[in-house]
Amino acid sequence: MFYLTLAIICSASIALIFKCTENSNANRYVITSANYFIAVVISLFMIFSRRLLTGITRELSFAKDFSLLSSINDHMLSPYSSILWGLIIGGIFGCFFFLSFVYYQKSIKENGVGISGTFAKLGILIPMIFSIVIWKEFPSSIQWVGIGLSLVSILIVNLSQKSLEKFDIKPTLIFLFFFGGMAEFSSKIYQKYALNEYKDVFLFALFFVAFLLSIFYTFREKGIITKKDILTGFAVGIPNLFSSYFLILSLATLKTSVVFPIYSAGSIVLINIGGILIFKEKITKKNQVAIVLTVVALVLINV
Repeated sequence: MFYLTLAIICSASIALIFKCTENSNANRYVITSANYFIAVVISLFMIFSRRLLTGITRELSFAKDFSLLSSINDHMLSPYSSILWGLIIGGIFGCFFFLSFVYYQKSIKENGVGISGTFAKLGILIPMIFSIVIWKEFPSSIQWVGIGLSLVSILIVNLSQKSLEKFDIKPTLIFLFFFGGMAEFSSKIYQKYALNEYKDVFLFALFFVAFLLSIFYTFREKGIITKKDILTGFAVGIPNLFSSYFLILSLATLKTSVVFPIYSAGSIVLINIGGILIFKEKITKKNQVAIVLTVVALVLINV
């Protein structure tokens, strides 16, 4: 629970720092690039300071080691295979991390920090769905009620008289929900099979791929690069890295069905408290209902 609490604080900090740049003409790609750069540097430092790559021997091929996962219960990949698994999963899911960050910033500017943080954490439904499909982790009856309530909250935010007439949904929130959920799923799929000792390699691959994508879009857009945007990115990068770091540590000792709901609900509460107290953000009644429903839903999912 200590690691989970730290992950919640780091996660909420990301949204609140983004809120500080809402009214400025910030270059979101520069902020994202700086964020991932500092995350790459820190993860590299942890890899070499802990000497994770020294003394690694190939006991058996990765393909053979991976095939044992389906035949032996509770089998974990060897150190060599864990490193390869971290590079593979980090490389694949790095693009989702990049997209979730871009849409996080975009949504906060368009919809406010409260509802954006809510939808980002509502992405927990994505790893839950994959857990059902891949690992047959079926929710209980009460958890199904929680899932239903979370879907209702999505409808409440997006449906209005205007949306019913013109089908005017909020695409930034939908994309944020999906990409954020896929980013959350990366921690689970790494931790499920690989040794926790090599999570820094996974985080390095994750943030390095996201950094490369971010740099590409930064130069393609040819926007203005300011010192303020770079420093903002550095400020975001530290809690961004450690939210994933502490989340993986908590997944090693707590059940997925406990970690993700508490992580999501706790982040939502902190983000909304920060938005109200620090930024005097006014949340519409409709969005207040959606936020409350989401928190209740996440609690039910945790039962």
